[in-house]
Amino acid sequence: MLWTIAVILVILWLLGFVSSYTMGGFIHILLVIAIVVVLVRVIQGR
Repeated sequence: MLWTIAVILVILWLLGFVSSYTMGGFIHILLVIAIVVVLVRVIQGR
């Protein structure tokens, strides 16, 4: 579940980054949230 959310957030970030439609810092906030979700997933997996 968390992995899927992280992948979706990364895809949204890439789409925003490529299309130059950043909406301020929103796209980079998506990237940070995706990284946090992946880290939580890795920590819980151990």
